[in-house]
Amino acid sequence: MASTNPAGGVFRSIIGRLRRFHVLLIVPAFLFLANCSVVKAPYYVVKGTIKGGYYAVKGAYELTAGTTKIVYTIGKYTFKITKAPLDWAFANEDIEDIDDLPPREAIRKGRVKTAPYTVKGKRYYPMSVEQAKSYDETGMASWYGYETLRHNSSRMTANGEVFDPRQMTAAHKYLPLPTHVKVTNLENNRSVIVRVNDRGPFPSDRNPSSGERIIDLSAGAAKKLGFYDKGLARVRVETIQLEREG
Repeated sequence: MASTNPAGGVFRSIIGRLRRFHVLLIVPAFLFLANCSVVKAPYYVVKGTIKGGYYAVKGAYELTAGTTKIVYTIGKYTFKITKAPLDWAFANEDIEDIDDLPPREAIRKGRVKTAPYTVKGKRYYPMSVEQAKSYDETGMASWYGYETLRHNSSRMTANGEVFDPRQMTAAHKYLPLPTHVKVTNLENNRSVIVRVNDRGPFPSDRNPSSGERIIDLSAGAAKKLGFYDKGLARVRVETIQLEREG
Protein backbone atom coordinates (compact mmCIF):
# COMPACT_ATOMS: atom_id res chain seq x y z
CA MET A 1 0.00 0.00 0.00
CA ALA A 2 2.80 2.45 0.86
CA SER A 3 4.18 2.37 -2.66
CA THR A 4 0.83 3.42 -4.15
CA ASN A 5 0.08 6.23 -1.68
CA PRO A 6 0.78 9.59 -3.46
CA ALA A 7 0.78 11.52 -0.19
CA GLY A 8 3.35 9.13 1.26
CA GLY A 9 5.56 9.51 -1.80
CA VAL A 10 5.36 13.28 -1.61
CA PHE A 11 6.14 13.19 2.11
CA ARG A 12 9.26 11.04 1.61
CA SER A 13 10.38 13.30 -1.22
CA ILE A 14 10.00 16.41 0.94
CA ILE A 15 11.83 14.81 3.85
CA GLY A 16 14.73 14.11 1.49
CA ARG A 17 14.86 17.75 0.42
CA LEU A 18 14.67 18.97 4.00
CA ARG A 19 17.74 17.08 5.19
CA ARG A 20 19.74 20.21 4.58
CA PHE A 21 17.47 22.23 6.92
CA HIS A 22 17.01 22.33 10.70
CA VAL A 23 13.31 21.66 11.12
CA LEU A 24 11.74 23.42 14.08
CA LEU A 25 8.14 22.27 13.72
CA ILE A 26 5.98 20.08 11.51
CA VAL A 27 2.23 20.60 11.50
CA PRO A 28 -0.51 18.99 9.39
CA ALA A 29 -2.72 20.97 7.04
CA PHE A 30 -5.47 20.06 4.63
CA LEU A 31 -6.49 21.43 1.24
CA PHE A 32 -10.21 21.06 0.55
CA LEU A 33 -10.83 20.93 -3.19
CA ALA A 34 -13.96 21.63 -5.17
CA ASN A 35 -14.82 17.94 -5.52
CA CYS A 36 -14.69 17.58 -1.72
CA SER A 37 -11.69 15.26 -1.74
CA VAL A 38 -9.09 15.94 0.94
CA VAL A 39 -5.36 16.15 0.24
CA LYS A 40 -2.99 16.02 3.20
CA ALA A 41 -0.08 18.42 2.78
CA PRO A 42 2.56 18.86 5.50
CA TYR A 43 3.67 22.41 6.23
CA TYR A 44 7.18 22.98 7.56
CA VAL A 45 8.48 25.77 9.72
CA VAL A 46 12.16 25.83 8.85
CA LYS A 47 14.98 27.44 10.81
CA GLY A 48 15.98 30.35 9.01
CA THR A 49 16.64 33.75 7.87
CA ILE A 50 14.59 36.89 7.63
CA LYS A 51 13.92 38.20 11.16
CA GLY A 52 13.83 34.63 12.47
CA GLY A 53 10.54 33.94 10.69
CA TYR A 54 11.10 31.88 7.57
CA TYR A 55 8.38 29.41 6.65
CA ALA A 56 8.75 26.77 3.95
CA VAL A 57 5.29 25.65 2.95
CA LYS A 58 4.19 22.50 1.15
CA GLY A 59 0.97 23.14 -0.73
CA ALA A 60 -0.77 26.19 -2.11
CA TYR A 61 -1.62 29.01 0.23
CA GLU A 62 -3.33 31.03 -2.49
CA LEU A 63 -6.74 30.19 -3.91
CA THR A 64 -6.22 28.57 -7.30
CA ALA A 65 -8.53 27.54 -10.13
CA GLY A 66 -10.97 24.88 -9.00
CA THR A 67 -10.21 25.34 -5.30
CA THR A 68 -12.97 26.66 -3.06
CA LYS A 69 -11.46 26.21 0.40
CA ILE A 70 -7.98 26.02 1.91
CA VAL A 71 -7.04 25.25 5.49
CA TYR A 72 -3.41 25.53 6.57
CA THR A 73 -1.37 26.09 9.70
CA ILE A 74 1.58 28.33 10.46
CA GLY A 75 2.90 27.63 13.94
CA LYS A 76 -0.08 27.87 16.30
CA TYR A 77 -2.27 29.78 13.84
CA THR A 78 -4.75 28.01 11.59
CA PHE A 79 -6.04 29.83 8.51
CA LYS A 80 -9.37 28.90 6.94
CA ILE A 81 -9.73 30.55 3.55
CA THR A 82 -12.85 30.33 1.39
CA LYS A 83 -13.44 31.76 -2.09
CA ALA A 84 -16.44 34.11 -2.05
CA PRO A 85 -19.19 34.28 -4.70
CA LEU A 86 -18.41 37.24 -6.96
CA ASP A 87 -21.84 38.79 -6.41
CA TRP A 88 -21.16 39.39 -2.71
CA ALA A 89 -20.61 42.91 -1.42
CA PHE A 90 -17.05 43.94 -0.59
CA ALA A 91 -15.87 44.42 2.98
CA ASN A 92 -14.49 47.74 1.67
CA GLU A 93 -17.05 49.14 -0.76
CA ASP A 94 -14.96 52.20 -1.70
CA ILE A 95 -12.68 50.33 -4.13
CA GLU A 96 -13.62 51.69 -7.56
CA ASP A 97 -11.34 49.67 -9.83
CA ILE A 98 -8.45 47.22 -9.71
CA ASP A 99 -5.90 47.18 -12.55
CA ASP A 100 -8.26 49.44 -14.54
CA LEU A 101 -11.00 46.82 -14.35
CA PRO A 102 -14.19 46.58 -12.30
CA PRO A 103 -13.07 44.92 -9.04
CA ARG A 104 -15.02 41.70 -9.58
CA GLU A 105 -13.64 41.34 -13.10
CA ALA A 106 -10.08 41.83 -11.82
CA ILE A 107 -10.68 39.13 -9.20
CA ARG A 108 -12.14 36.77 -11.80
CA LYS A 109 -9.09 37.27 -14.03
CA GLY A 110 -6.60 36.93 -11.15
CA ARG A 111 -5.29 40.48 -11.59
CA VAL A 112 -5.26 41.58 -7.97
CA LYS A 113 -2.06 40.58 -6.16
CA THR A 114 0.06 43.69 -6.83
CA ALA A 115 -2.30 45.57 -9.14
CA PRO A 116 -2.85 49.32 -8.72
CA TYR A 117 -6.36 50.28 -7.61
CA THR A 118 -8.50 53.35 -7.01
CA VAL A 119 -10.39 54.43 -3.89
CA LYS A 120 -12.44 57.66 -3.98
CA GLY A 121 -10.47 58.94 -6.94
CA LYS A 122 -7.03 58.27 -5.41
CA ARG A 123 -4.74 55.77 -7.10
CA TYR A 124 -2.80 53.33 -4.88
CA TYR A 125 0.25 51.41 -6.11
CA PRO A 126 1.05 48.25 -4.10
CA MET A 127 4.65 47.18 -3.60
CA SER A 128 6.11 44.26 -5.52
CA VAL A 129 6.49 40.82 -3.98
CA GLU A 130 10.24 41.41 -3.80
CA GLN A 131 9.81 44.75 -2.03
CA ALA A 132 7.35 43.20 0.40
CA LYS A 133 9.93 40.68 1.62
CA SER A 134 11.73 43.37 3.62
CA TYR A 135 8.65 45.26 4.78
CA ASP A 136 8.87 46.35 8.42
CA GLU A 137 6.81 49.31 9.64
CA THR A 138 5.62 50.78 12.92
CA GLY A 139 2.41 52.76 13.18
CA MET A 140 -1.22 52.71 14.27
CA ALA A 141 -3.54 49.74 13.76
CA SER A 142 -7.31 49.60 13.90
CA TRP A 143 -9.81 46.81 13.36
CA TYR A 144 -12.64 46.62 10.85
CA GLY A 145 -15.73 44.60 9.99
CA TYR A 146 -18.12 46.03 12.57
CA GLU A 147 -21.10 45.87 10.19
CA THR A 148 -20.31 42.25 9.33
CA LEU A 149 -20.27 41.38 13.02
CA ARG A 150 -23.39 43.39 13.85
CA HIS A 151 -25.59 42.15 11.02
CA ASN A 152 -23.94 38.78 10.36
CA SER A 153 -23.75 39.74 6.68
CA SER A 154 -21.60 38.09 4.02
CA ARG A 155 -18.72 40.16 2.66
CA MET A 156 -15.82 39.64 0.27
CA THR A 157 -12.23 40.82 0.53
CA ALA A 158 -10.38 42.65 -2.24
CA ASN A 159 -8.83 39.40 -3.48
CA GLY A 160 -12.10 37.47 -3.58
CA GLU A 161 -12.02 35.64 -0.26
CA VAL A 162 -14.83 35.41 2.27
CA PHE A 163 -14.32 38.07 4.93
CA ASP A 164 -14.63 36.36 8.30
CA PRO A 165 -13.97 38.72 11.24
CA ARG A 166 -13.16 35.73 13.47
CA GLN A 167 -10.17 34.67 11.34
CA MET A 168 -6.59 35.98 11.57
CA THR A 169 -6.70 38.36 8.60
CA ALA A 170 -5.98 42.00 7.83
CA ALA A 171 -6.27 44.78 5.28
CA HIS A 172 -3.28 46.77 4.02
CA LYS A 173 -3.00 49.46 1.37
CA TYR A 174 0.27 48.38 -0.23
CA LEU A 175 1.24 44.76 0.54
CA PRO A 176 0.62 42.10 -2.14
CA LEU A 177 -2.53 40.02 -1.68
CA PRO A 178 -2.10 37.69 0.06
CA THR A 179 0.89 38.35 2.30
CA HIS A 180 1.47 37.00 5.80
CA VAL A 181 2.74 39.39 8.46
CA LYS A 182 3.59 39.31 12.14
CA VAL A 183 1.82 42.09 14.02
CA THR A 184 3.06 43.08 17.48
CA ASN A 185 1.09 45.33 19.81
CA LEU A 186 3.83 47.57 21.18
CA GLU A 187 1.66 48.51 24.14
CA ASN A 188 1.54 44.98 25.60
CA ASN A 189 4.05 43.03 23.44
CA ARG A 190 1.43 40.54 22.20
CA SER A 191 1.98 39.21 18.67
CA VAL A 192 -0.10 37.39 16.04
CA ILE A 193 0.43 36.20 12.48
CA VAL A 194 -2.25 37.34 10.04
CA ARG A 195 -3.03 36.84 6.37
CA VAL A 196 -3.36 40.17 4.52
CA ASN A 197 -6.17 39.56 2.04
CA ASP A 198 -7.91 42.95 1.79
CA ARG A 199 -7.27 46.63 1.10
CA GLY A 200 -7.39 49.45 3.65
CA PRO A 201 -7.56 51.33 5.90
CA PHE A 202 -8.58 54.42 3.91
CA PRO A 203 -9.59 57.92 5.00
CA SER A 204 -13.24 58.10 5.96
CA ASP A 205 -15.48 61.11 5.39
CA ARG A 206 -15.95 61.51 9.13
CA ASN A 207 -12.30 60.89 10.04
CA PRO A 208 -9.80 61.65 7.25
CA SER A 209 -6.86 60.82 9.54
CA SER A 210 -7.98 57.16 9.63
CA GLY A 211 -6.14 56.69 6.33
CA GLU A 212 -2.84 57.25 8.16
CA ARG A 213 -3.21 53.91 9.98
CA ILE A 214 -0.92 51.26 8.53
CA ILE A 215 -3.13 48.18 8.95
CA ASP A 216 -6.74 47.19 9.61
CA LEU A 217 -7.04 43.91 11.51
CA SER A 218 -9.95 41.54 11.82
CA ALA A 219 -11.90 41.63 15.06
CA GLY A 220 -10.44 38.23 15.97
CA ALA A 221 -6.87 39.49 15.54
CA ALA A 222 -7.64 42.69 17.49
CA LYS A 223 -8.96 40.59 20.38
CA LYS A 224 -5.82 38.45 20.49
CA LEU A 225 -3.68 41.60 20.43
CA GLY A 226 -5.71 43.10 23.26
CA PHE A 227 -7.06 46.28 21.65
CA TYR A 228 -10.53 45.24 20.47
CA ASP A 229 -12.33 47.42 23.03
CA LYS A 230 -9.91 50.34 22.68
CA GLY A 231 -10.11 50.27 18.89
CA LEU A 232 -6.56 51.43 18.16
CA ALA A 233 -3.04 50.32 19.04
CA ARG A 234 0.52 51.18 18.09
CA VAL A 235 1.97 48.14 16.34
CA ARG A 236 4.93 46.82 14.45
CA VAL A 237 4.16 44.95 11.20
CA GLU A 238 6.80 42.60 9.72
CA THR A 239 6.55 40.39 6.67
CA ILE A 240 6.61 36.62 7.25
CA GLN A 241 8.26 34.72 4.41
CA LEU A 242 6.38 31.74 2.97
CA GLU A 243 7.78 29.39 0.36
CA ARG A 244 6.30 26.28 -1.22
CA GLU A 245 8.40 23.15 -1.25
CA GLY A 246 8.68 21.29 -4.52
